[in-house]
Amino acid sequence: MTGPQLRVDIIDVYIFRATPPDIELLQLRRTRSPLSGSWQPIMGHIEPGETALTAARREVQEETGLDSAAPIVLGLWALEQVHPFYLPDLDAIILSPRFALQVEASWTPTLNTEHDASRWIPARDAGEHFMWPGQRAAIAELLSSLWPADNPARARCSVQSL
Repeated sequence: MTGPQLRVDIIDVYIFRATPPDIELLQLRRTRSPLSGSWQPIMGHIEPGETALTAARREVQEETGLDSAAPIVLGLWALEQVHPFYLPDLDAIILSPRFALQVEASWTPTLNTEHDASRWIPARDAGEHFMWPGQRAAIAELLSSLWPADNPARARCSVQSL
């Protein structure tokens, strides 16, 4: 039997900050194909021997210069929903674990060569600025599970100490 390959080697990380009364989400403009010119959350590959969480932390460091253990990081969570999508060029179905990372409002990313710009998007406008339905679903989950800050789901989803 032939068919699409199933892959589970990509992660997404949604970085956000509190800017009362709202929160803002970080987007990075990609420089490389196939997504060059598009605004995206952090996305990256899980390397051999890595866990999804380790890959998420590494990708945050590589793409923004942020050490996920730094005091400016206010939390790191695993979102419950896995992002499924299809890549026709590879004939592959991807199942991508998703994470959310909160930073202090004063933090500014230091971009690597994968990106040429960054911007903060108010959560209320995310539907207009995130191109894929799966990304909008991740943001909806982030807002319903991790915000406001006293939401009890925050503690259950936290992976900061792992």
